[in-house]
This record gives sequence, C-alpha cells and structure tokens, in this order.
Amino acid sequence: MGRASTTAMVLVAGTACGAGLIAMRAGHETTAAALPAPAQQGLDLPVTSITLYRSGVASYERRGTVVGDVKARMSVEADQINDLLKSMVLLDLDGGRVEAVSYESRDPLGRRLSSFAIDISDNPGMYTLLERLRGTDVRLETAAGSVDGAVLSVEHWQVVEDGVAVPRGFVTLRTDEGMRTVGIHEVRRFRIADERLADELRLALAAIGEGRENDVKSVDLLFAGDGERRVVVSYVQEAPVWKASYRLVLPETGADGATLQGWAIVENTTDEDWTGVSLSLVAGRPVSFTMDLYEPLYIPRYQAPVPVAAGARPRVYAEGTGGGGGGQGPFSGQTADQNYAYAEKSREQSSRFRNAPAVADRMAPASETMAGMEISDATMGSGAASGGEVGEQFRYHLDEPVSVARRRSAMLPILTEQAGVRRVSIYNASDNARHPMRGVELTNTTGLQLLAGPVSVYDAGAYAGDAQIGHVAPGDERLLAYAVDLDVLADAEQRQDSSVEHVRIVKGVFEQKIKDVRTSVYGFTSKDRSRPRTVIVEHPDPAGWDLVVPGQAGEKADGAMRFEVGIARGGDATLTVTHERVRYQRTGVLGQDIGTLVRYTTQGKASRAVVDAVRRVGELQARVQEARELVGALERERDAIGKDQERIRGNLGRVASGTELHARYLGKLNEQETRLEDIAETLGDARESERAAQATLESYVAGLSVE
Repeated sequence: MGRASTTAMVLVAGTACGAGLIAMRAGHETTAAALPAPAQQGLDLPVTSITLYRSGVASYERRGTVVGDVKARMSVEADQINDLLKSMVLLDLDGGRVEAVSYESRDPLGRRLSSFAIDISDNPGMYTLLERLRGTDVRLETAAGSVDGAVLSVEHWQVVEDGVAVPRGFVTLRTDEGMRTVGIHEVRRFRIADERLADELRLALAAIGEGRENDVKSVDLLFAGDGERRVVVSYVQEAPVWKASYRLVLPETGADGATLQGWAIVENTTDEDWTGVSLSLVAGRPVSFTMDLYEPLYIPRYQAPVPVAAGARPRVYAEGTGGGGGGQGPFSGQTADQNYAYAEKSREQSSRFRNAPAVADRMAPASETMAGMEISDATMGSGAASGGEVGEQFRYHLDEPVSVARRRSAMLPILTEQAGVRRVSIYNASDNARHPMRGVELTNTTGLQLLAGPVSVYDAGAYAGDAQIGHVAPGDERLLAYAVDLDVLADAEQRQDSSVEHVRIVKGVFEQKIKDVRTSVYGFTSKDRSRPRTVIVEHPDPAGWDLVVPGQAGEKADGAMRFEVGIARGGDATLTVTHERVRYQRTGVLGQDIGTLVRYTTQGKASRAVVDAVRRVGELQARVQEARELVGALERERDAIGKDQERIRGNLGRVASGTELHARYLGKLNEQETRLEDIAETLGDARESERAAQATLESYVAGLSVE
C-alpha cells in the first residue's frame, strides 16, 4: 500500500440530461430524464471525524447534506482504492437510499497489452518486433535509402568483420522488384504501412504510459431520495501509527503525587487539511490487511476439445470406489477452546475497566454516532481528552475539534492528571554493577489507560532524565528508571555449592541426591545523608530453583524477582538471596569408592546396608575378574605354543632324519601337544566359571534395591 491520503469528495448534482442515470423505486424504474433536476449544489462532504489506530490504519468519516438525487464523486489515488472498496460504508440517514458505487475499472497491464494486435508486453527489440510483423507491409529506411515491402522472414547470420565472425540480424522483405534482404543493424527507422496496426501500436504504448502513472481514480457514489437529507461516508485507509509521549513532574521530597502529562503525536500525511475534525485515538490494534479488489481477476478456463463422433468400441469398467472430501475452514488453525479463552480474557479486561469507580462515576451523556448507534464516552481527568472503551478497545477522544494542515504533524495534549509515585533506586547487576538507577514506582491513578511511550522526568523544576513505559492499565504499577544513582554504591557477589544429601541403590543403579545452593549477596552504601533510600533489587528467577532466603520476593516480573532494601541516611545495607535445588545423579553400582561410602555413612548420608551391598558387588566383580584373567592366561599360553610349533616344524624340514636334533624336535612337539590338550580342557572349565560368575553378578545387581 502506498502512502495514505484522505480522499477528496465533491457532490455533483444529477441533471435531466445526465448520462442515463436510472433510479429504481417501489418496483418500477424512472429514467434520468423523468427525475427532477436539483440545483447545482457544488457541495463537498468534509471530513468530520477521524479515528487513528496503532495498527497503521485510520477510519475517516465524512458528513454532509444533499437534496434530491445526487452523485458524489470521490477522487482516490490508485494505491488507496483497494482499502476504500474493502471498508467503505454509505448511509443516507433521512429516508433516502444508496445506489450502486461505480468506479474506473483497471485490467492487468499484461492482459491489456496482450489484447492488442502487436504484443509489446515483454519489451521487444527491433529484431523481435519485426518477427511479430511477418506479412505486414513496412518501410525500412537505411543510409542507402528506403525499402518498401512485406516482412517475409527474420534471421540470424554469421558475418565476418575484420576477420571475426559476428552474429547479425537480417530481415527479408517481399518487394515489387522481388526479395530484398536488409541488415537490421543498418535500419535507422521503420514505419508500419498498415494504419490499423500502427494505431494498435500507439494504443499499446499509451496503455503502458497509463499503467506507469500514479493517476487519480474517480469513484461515484449515488444517493437517491426526496428533499434535504443527511448522508455519511466512512472508510478505512492506511495512516501512520499515532504515538504517545509523557512528561512526569515529580513533587518535592515528602509530598504525595506527581503531575503526569500525556501527549499524542499524529501526522496528517494526506493531501487534505483536517479542519475542525473530531479526533479519536484508539489503543487497540485491530487486524488489518490489504486485498486487491480493484484489479479485475481472470481464472484460466479449461479448453474443451471440439466434440467428434467416434466409432463405438468395447469398454471395460473399473470397480467403483466411494468418494468424499473435506477441508479446513479459514480459521481451522485455532481451536474452539482457544477462541473461547481469548473471548473470556477480553471480557474480563473490559469488565475490570468498566467497573472502576473512578471511571463509572464520571460517565458523559450518550453521543450520536454513525449508523444510529449510541456509545457512552467516559469523560475523565482534567486533560484535553476523554477516555473510554469502544467495543473492547480503549479510546482517547479529543474534547475540542482538531485542525492539522495537509502534510503537517501535531502534538496534542490528551492527559493531565495526578499520579502516585514513590522515589526508589533500582538495581540490576547485569545493567550496572556499581550503581543502581534512580527511578520512581509509578501508580496509574489517572483512571485512563497509559500506552507505551517515552517519559521525560522533571525533578525540582529541572530535567532529570528519560524513561520508557509499556502499557499500564488503571491501578497498575510500573517502575521507571531515568538516571544513574551516583549517591549509592553497589556490590554483588555470587557463589554456588553442591553437596550429596543421600545415596541409595535402586534396581541396580547407584543414585545420589545432590543439593545445589546458589547464594547472592548484595551490598549497598549510601552517600545521601539527607534522606533514607529504598533500593529495589532485581534478581534473576532461575527456573527449577526454590527461593530459601528471604522467604518470598516482593514481586516477580519478566523472569526476575524484586526485593526491597532500606538504607538509612548515609548508611549501609545488605541483601542475601539464596536459592536451592535438588537433583539426582545416577551411575552404575560397579566402581563405587568404598571409602567415600563409609564417610557418607558416618555423615548420615548412606546406610550400612548400602555399603555392604556395594562391598558385596565388589566381591562378585572380583570373582568375575579372576575367572576372566585365568581365561586370558590360558589363551595366551595356547597362542604361544602354537607359534612355537610353527617354528619347530620349519626346523624339522631342514634337519636330517635320524639325527639327535631331529629326535629332540619331535620330543618337543610331543610335549606341546600334551600341554595343548590340557589347556583345552582347563580353558573350557575357566570360561564356564567366568560365565557363571558374571551371571551371579548381574542377577545380584539387577535385583538390588537398598535405602
């Protein structure tokens, strides 16, 4: 959406010689020639009411008086007409009726260009344009003269220039003398001889120019009826978000209440002056979107083949299956429960504001609004605006008419009230470790909604600093920090300790209950010897930790706990904040240190049964290890004998039979074979012992649960 501008509207009186206006009345029609001709009024419908929202839109209302049958013409910028078509409301309040709204249609530029005999929608060059003019008579003018003829073909040839092959385009014309080929690069100018095609080209170029222009469109509104009548036109358009800005004037030390002044910053970015308009500022953010309702849309249609009768042939029918379909509605992403919860929350917030005595006691008389509805506006405070609810949204309504010239901005007073304040210092170690911030605790006693915005703070008649606030409902409190408090020094120290509280064995798993303790110590020293100080400490609120010291926090906000610390004149103060959490660490029973467990027993963290169970597990593990070591030793011996036998057999092949060495080798082999047989038998028993020991260990551990 382009920039917003309030549309200009002019009433044009219908005449007997009008453009065929037809009015439908009581089941019969009367032509424009039969209608009475009202006098030329030349009236306009000025903007009388504007409502600005914080969602980037504004609602404009125009009111005026018409006589008889009247056509009102609105001049609307092209980028605004979609909002107008989506939101416009027309009312004839005194018995007349609203006829059809007519406006200039606009086809998509590409579709318009494609409808011309010469398609230039893709910005064609001369080569492509001549291709599309095949069969058309043209005149080509070159340095050698002009050539007249019909375009036969357009081709690319390779031309050698200075020994290099260069692609060139050539057009071949059928002339009275025969075929004539001309290089397109030689053509300085050409003209289409067919006047009809030349006109089509001119129209296509004009369409491109119209599409590029940011022109103004006309929208005609028809009001039909007798006599003098009141009419209303209302619509929504894009507008800058209005902004809130505040001034907080602090009282003298010890005095109660501060003066809170609120301003609204609005911009008239339209091309029309706002003169004496009723201006409202709404705090809500209604859903608003743009939709292209202005440009005609075309849906591609199926191209059916021309029916042709064919010879009959056998047909095999497939088995039929059941059909059905379903879909999701546009709001299927949100459940009914979610919608109900949101509605209940909105009603609760609305009821809370409406039931506030400070508001209900000062309700203004009902005022007439558009469409004959009545809404009671609550007039609050001594400022220049009244506050109240419109539907479920809070609204400031300026008490006096507002005038803002076109393309100008204005800062308008909306609030001047007494607000409750308490001077405090605010400390957050992550913001400034050495000093807290000087600030106030603001209580919204104005009875009005305070919107998010900057706050300039004045103290003792001098500028003290700037702060920011979010949305503050009536009766709520907010902290404002506007300067560094150099009169107070701060220090923060943190430490964390862990200790085992209890150990046990659960289904073969060794479980330790561990308590973590995180302690933060805040120290403050005040150099202010004239008055005591109050420091609000913001401390992180860690998830999964329990606050132990102090017993509870003053309040919680945005993942932080807040604690108050009082400091005497020129004195010191300390705040200790302790959090605890319990966690469980689970490991295997095997490998636990007996010495540590014995120490836990003396400290009351582990029972004697746990120590005995772990000791028993150690004994069973030792048996498994002994059997495993025996198996390993036998396997290593067997492997060593095997390698030695390979060596002996190799030597036997090189020693003569019957010699003493030969007999010695044979004896050695015989001894080794006997040992291998013994190893094989012993190894089997050892492996069985290892399996039995392992099974005993696993069975014991699996069923082990000891407190």
